[in-house]
Amino acid sequence: MRAAIYGAGSLGTILGAYITRNGGSIDLINRNKAHVEALRKSGARVTGTVNFTQPVTAYTPDEMSGEYDIIFLMTKQQQNEEVVTFLKGFLAADGVIVTLQNGLPELGIAGIVGEGRVLGCTVAWGATMGEPGVCELTSAPDSLSFSLGSLSQKPNAHLDDVKMLLEKMGTVEIDRNFIGSRWSKLLINAAFSGMSAVLGCTFGEAAGNKRSRRVVQAIIKECIDVCSAGKIRIEPVQGKDIVKLLDYGNAIKKAFSFFIIPIAIRKHARLKASMLQDLEKGKRSEVDAINGAVCVYGRRVSVPTPMNDKVVEIIHRIEAGELSPSFDNMRYFE
Repeated sequence: MRAAIYGAGSLGTILGAYITRNGGSIDLINRNKAHVEALRKSGARVTGTVNFTQPVTAYTPDEMSGEYDIIFLMTKQQQNEEVVTFLKGFLAADGVIVTLQNGLPELGIAGIVGEGRVLGCTVAWGATMGEPGVCELTSAPDSLSFSLGSLSQKPNAHLDDVKMLLEKMGTVEIDRNFIGSRWSKLLINAAFSGMSAVLGCTFGEAAGNKRSRRVVQAIIKECIDVCSAGKIRIEPVQGKDIVKLLDYGNAIKKAFSFFIIPIAIRKHARLKASMLQDLEKGKRSEVDAINGAVCVYGRRVSVPTPMNDKVVEIIHRIEAGELSPSFDNMRYFE
């Protein structure tokens, strides 16, 4: 069985390092030649909440050959149509693309390779890219978990193979309500990644500041209300029922929700959103696939999403050079 991680940046490099370290075989593929060369020369150096260096196999896309049974897709969603069309030529007849992306990318990918050749995976941990070959794990080591599922009701030939590879890093839950799991991750990303990008801070800083925490709370509430109207059951994250903890319909529940937000995110407090990392590099972010997806679904089910709308607006203004990620942007929410 051949497996690859396509788009092996911060998350993918760490995943590949863990898989290889624990006896698996996987190719790390990235178009950043400096990163690939560093991985080849010195191995994948993982810092942050853990610290180790692991020799890995790394290639650039133009060096790919043969067919893969499993390809973990970890590029930005803006490139999905082009990238997946390219990868289709390297996918075995019964091969599967496993999405480890934000938002809800599976439907679009299924339109290119077929529903039965797509598995979706949500990731409950975060990482940051440092210098080439060096990636920082920003989540606690005991929070390394995955939720794996499929749009198709038919059994997938490689579901167990994918599960075994991911278990070389952390715990894996097979989720029958995969859309509900996608929304669990989307809710977290919309609230914490969105505000991390707007404010230029970590998840913990966005949750710790009382002004920004009120916006985080409102974004979470909008996501819960959109799912409720759309009859989507949001799945627990690492055993915690997000809706039970963070939804509210009265002042007491709202106060409890506000109080618990920093506690709920404490294991990921050091995490800096990939959207913010992109903005700092002058790149376009995935805000349309994250907060923007909440806005689109909100309009579909007639639920207002003013805070998510505002995050999208501010981040597009940052992309256009009109604003910078800063706590000064809080004035646009008040």
